[in-house]
Amino acid sequence: MSHQPAHQPVIDGFEFASAGATQQGIWPLSDFSRLHDMLAADAGEVRYEISGVRDERGRPSLRLKVSGTLELRCQRCLEPMALEVQTDETLVLAATLAEIHAEPARADGPDRVVAGREMALRELVEDELILAVPYAPRHESCTAALTGEGATDAAAKVSPFAELRGLIRKH
Repeated sequence: MSHQPAHQPVIDGFEFASAGATQQGIWPLSDFSRLHDMLAADAGEVRYEISGVRDERGRPSLRLKVSGTLELRCQRCLEPMALEVQTDETLVLAATLAEIHAEPARADGPDRVVAGREMALRELVEDELILAVPYAPRHESCTAALTGEGATDAAAKVSPFAELRGLIRKH
């Protein structure tokens, strides 16, 4: 029996990956303290499933799927907006940070994480959720741009390069 509380499962990264183990569960969004400030509300929950796999090069890895709905705040109208999150990432395990740094970083390469004997699943799930949040979330068709005052509407329709074009013509 594990000494960890049931809501904070941990895994031994290499052992979990080598065994091809799988674990899944549900967490309330209110459990994610680092994500909290990004949310308009922390009601709801997320599902996760983690599996031990090998990547295409045979390295021990964790495949992490996370799904749920995050209640964010639109940066244009400041009203709440729902963001559906469905991630499916493979995290390639490394024994040390030095091992990760020794490999050239590739934008299209897999994410690397240092394997631990007690890797907190909740932190791995929270990292995925944080990465899924856009830098400046906005409704796809936000009405704030249409309901603003006339002057701001006109300004919003002017190309940001119009002023630059005017400066170029002066010289």
